[in-house]
Amino acid sequence: MTHYISAEHLTIEKIGEIIYSQAKLELSEDAKQRIRRCRSYLDKKISSNGEPIYGVTTGFGSLCNVSIGKDQLSRLQVNLIKSHACGTGERVPNDIVKIMMLLKIQSLSYGFSGAKMDTVMRLIQFFNNDIYPVVYKQGSLGASGDLVPLAHLCLPLLGLGEVEYQGKIMSGEEILHKKRWKPIELASKEGLALLNGTQNMSAFAVWSLLQAKRLSDWADKIAAMSLDAFDGRIEPFTHAVHAVRPHLGQIETARRMRELLEGSQLINNIKAHVQDPYSFRCVPQVHGAVKDTIRYVRSVIDIEINSATDNPTVCPDDDLIISAGNFHGEPIALPIDFLSIAMSELADISERRIYRLVSGTRGLPSFLVANPGVNSGFMITQYTAASVVSLNKSLAMPSSVDSIPSCQDQEDLVSMGANAAIKLYKVILNTERVLAIELFNAAQALDFRLPLKSSPAIVQLHDDYRKVVPFILNDELMYPHIEHSIQFLRTHNPL
Repeated sequence: MTHYISAEHLTIEKIGEIIYSQAKLELSEDAKQRIRRCRSYLDKKISSNGEPIYGVTTGFGSLCNVSIGKDQLSRLQVNLIKSHACGTGERVPNDIVKIMMLLKIQSLSYGFSGAKMDTVMRLIQFFNNDIYPVVYKQGSLGASGDLVPLAHLCLPLLGLGEVEYQGKIMSGEEILHKKRWKPIELASKEGLALLNGTQNMSAFAVWSLLQAKRLSDWADKIAAMSLDAFDGRIEPFTHAVHAVRPHLGQIETARRMRELLEGSQLINNIKAHVQDPYSFRCVPQVHGAVKDTIRYVRSVIDIEINSATDNPTVCPDDDLIISAGNFHGEPIALPIDFLSIAMSELADISERRIYRLVSGTRGLPSFLVANPGVNSGFMITQYTAASVVSLNKSLAMPSSVDSIPSCQDQEDLVSMGANAAIKLYKVILNTERVLAIELFNAAQALDFRLPLKSSPAIVQLHDDYRKVVPFILNDELMYPHIEHSIQFLRTHNPL
């Protein structure tokens, strides 16, 4: 599969398809013309204009008033990348690095950045050959874009830094030698075009949105199994209830729960109780609010990934080169924090359902084991889920409300969007773990309801799951089953 980079709208779903189907990238003719036209305009402007142009003929940040001679313009850009590669901490996962490369290529292709054709093509060569620059998670303020991670992303273009290739770490110099490629010689403004931009934050956000949609779908299906296993009531999912409070996500969730439980013997059984706890009864309201949050965040990130976000912005049609603030991460930092809160809530309500399943009520045995006492059963699975959701609550504290001025106070309000993105990544993984633990418990509880059966959809899920994780008769090691449950969520379609 080949994807042609162009100015046409790039969707989040398309990015997922490109990354996970191992698609190759090529520049469309329109993209090539845009890149060449912008670079030509910039070169002419530099040669004919005596006025300083920020980041092109001047220093960076608070050094914006320091003029740079024409014989040093290339060196200025190389020094920029070297000096800004100050990352630390864990590595950014390869699939997110690949999304980052795609977004940087896309942004440069609009023809507002001044990058040369060979620079963009080298990024495409890295992408198409599965060469992953070693990028570190920590270091970006989400202010002048993602300076630090993007510096690490682009070091190997110059034969510097490190990459992972075919499972091995090697230097940027080694990979260029192996591929018989020459280091890119940066022209004026190119280092800034590469380092400015929100592609690190955006890549984390795109990955997180893809996972959030998948986990939201799983949450409904797992909640339906838990509801039936808990001998819950179907009435709270009646359409008439939600029609009088018509939030889209709420209506969607209620409809899906009804569909998932259609034909269940358990749900249609006569109930001794009048109502269920909130964690069951309010699934449409809570899961629905998460769906609406995902929808909103998706709309914002959709705009961001189809934008040019470096600085200065080069506008050949308007004969303008303007230093402004399109690199600032605030527009996406706030929604990224919002998504962390929403996904944390999805884990919170899941943990509460786990607690109810092991609580020894509604005819279920204590801790979901036939012989409690000598067996602790599923007691500690709830502890683990509680630990994870408590950690999520800390991670969901907004990063975007924080700011530490930098660059001699030239960058006096920063978004901290990169920190928000790192935390969102962790929240997503934690939420997946909690949902996997709920499925582990729900399947066990459902087996205690036999010979009554759930709906065909839930029975099919249960049967598929039992091929991976067995019914637990007596105490045994539980952590492998939790890991297998996580892998089940990753390898099976929740729809």
